[in-house]
Amino acid sequence: MYHFIGIKGTGMSSLALMMHSLGYEVTGSDKTDHLFTEDKLLEAGINILPFDEANIHDDMFIIQGNAFHEDNPEVAKAMELGLKIYHYEEMVGKLTRMFETITVAGCHGKTTTTAMLAHVLNNLVGCNYLIGDGNGYASKDNKYFALEACEYKRHFLSYEPTYAIITNIDLDHTDYYKDIDDVREAYKEYADNALKMVIACGDDQYTHSLETNKPIFFYGLDEDNDIIAKDVEYTTDGISFDCIVEGNYYGHFDLPFYGKHMLLDALAVIAICCYERLDAKKVGKVLKTFKGAKRRFNEEVVGDVVLVDDYAHHPAEVRATIRAAKQKYPDKEIVAVLQPHTLARVKDFGEDFARALNHADKAYVLPVTLDREDKYEDYPGIDENIIISQLKNGQLIHMDEPELLLKHKNSVILFMSPRNIYDLKNALLEKLKEK
Repeated sequence: MYHFIGIKGTGMSSLALMMHSLGYEVTGSDKTDHLFTEDKLLEAGINILPFDEANIHDDMFIIQGNAFHEDNPEVAKAMELGLKIYHYEEMVGKLTRMFETITVAGCHGKTTTTAMLAHVLNNLVGCNYLIGDGNGYASKDNKYFALEACEYKRHFLSYEPTYAIITNIDLDHTDYYKDIDDVREAYKEYADNALKMVIACGDDQYTHSLETNKPIFFYGLDEDNDIIAKDVEYTTDGISFDCIVEGNYYGHFDLPFYGKHMLLDALAVIAICCYERLDAKKVGKVLKTFKGAKRRFNEEVVGDVVLVDDYAHHPAEVRATIRAAKQKYPDKEIVAVLQPHTLARVKDFGEDFARALNHADKAYVLPVTLDREDKYEDYPGIDENIIISQLKNGQLIHMDEPELLLKHKNSVILFMSPRNIYDLKNALLEKLKEK
């Protein structure tokens, strides 16, 4: 039996679902707060218990979530009993050696790219997947394994991929990485672990300058890439383009996606399919049916108002989400609602967040949510006001103030955060339905 300590985490829940699909007996425990990942776990019949040392037994293997340490009663009990304890990335690393693994890393876009890759390969040839939006599945009969690979604390160095995708390189997780050079070094090590080749976004300055001892092929819109999108058209219906691979025409694609970031994510998937000799017309047909990853530009419409739930938590992602909304809804007011996550991000990216939010017609900012060992006393003077003070048309909003957003007619309201900002979105949704 495998017991997951912290099973509601996005990666942990995906891994639990994957191992359950492979036939292993899985249980788990976590805090009692509701998280969107628990729905799929319960649907699969995986029991979720509140933390209690009584949950730990001699016959268990333990998967320890990275957010939980020796002060957790279950971790302490497992250590007392001498049980085998795997950290999340260790167990995932074992699975990468069982299949032809395609890892997807990058500061932005890795969840969507992994979900898109899994969708295409699973529909065409069968594919296992572990995605950071709480989704995971596996069959021993499948050849491929699409894996979202997180760079935090260099966790992605635990994996042995056949293909290693890099969507971009940017500074994030500043509570761990010293600077951008530290991040670049981690990605070099990640690329060096690829068994066959690296597929990387050549339009990204840091990615294009990456040095690795493995074959590397670049994708993007710039002419010096190996996989190029040409004759690109952005419309209210989506994106159309021709794909050229190493100078040869691969196929034409008409995709219901919005924003350059979605085009680049699709190019990474198309590159893998081309090098695995999959038919371009079949790839394009399946790509058209991709509905997006969970909490990535997920839309609900009430009258003339579109509510969008999105995981964006970095200035580059906030900017990309706003741009996608403008492409799809050029005649609507764009309203951005951000729940900043971690004091470290606000400290290092406060000005960048404000600059990104200023692309919207109106911006609202919630109080900062804390994570890991985040404490206000460690970041004196750092809070949401650093962002709000630099907004052209912005203000503070709290989770219990959905009525502040009711004045926005014929609008797209973007709710952006990796935390529970969807509670505010749902409260607004109910008020709109009452009108």
